[in-house]
Amino acid sequence: MLSELATVLEAVTALAPRGNYSRAIIEDNCLAKPTLSTRKLTNQRLGELYALDDHVPLFRVLYRLWRADESGLPLLAILCALARDPLLRATASIVVLTPLDAEFVRGPVKEALRSKVGVRLNDAILDKVVRNIASSWTQSGHLQGRTFKFRRLVRATPASLALAVYLGHVAGLRGNELLASGWTAVLDCSISKAQELALEAKRLGFIDLRIGGDVLELNFDRLDPQRTKG
Repeated sequence: MLSELATVLEAVTALAPRGNYSRAIIEDNCLAKPTLSTRKLTNQRLGELYALDDHVPLFRVLYRLWRADESGLPLLAILCALARDPLLRATASIVVLTPLDAEFVRGPVKEALRSKVGVRLNDAILDKVVRNIASSWTQSGHLQGRTFKFRRLVRATPASLALAVYLGHVAGLRGNELLASGWTAVLDCSISKAQELALEAKRLGFIDLRIGGDVLELNFDRLDPQRTKG
């Protein structure tokens, strides 16, 4: 739902509570959906994936980084969605480990999902989920193609790296672990590239970073000033 997210972020001109985004989608129909039911469903799904609520720290961070780097929204969006959608997250390692130019094979993805949901979803629903997930990874730039999809490398930015290390920090990682986590792997980043982008993220004012020998310290107060205000 990348295009919908971008449109909603443009429609609500400042970081705002959940209700503002709901009104923009449902009442103002900023996404030009044909029926009230589709507007409500879209609002629900966008809320599930991205929160759309300034009371949620992850959305505040996403919004801040999007404002700084709007062209980087595909990677920011996939990272945020991965943090909030366990089914999408269950497929991340399969996509990330698919070799460059290799075909994206749906079978392993379906099995990964099946192990996650058990018997709660039948084969027809699982097939639909796999198609939606393939679409998500295509919108993020990791896959390319229509009927057959192939792995492509994505180009990380300082903003996307800042979000990746923030998510790693929230998950309990510290120090150099933050540059070698599953979150940075989604960005197709080597550790050296991640460090280079982290330094650039510091220069841009996203994070505070100190490197001394093998010790790396990160501080995220500048990434989410509202958190530090209580």
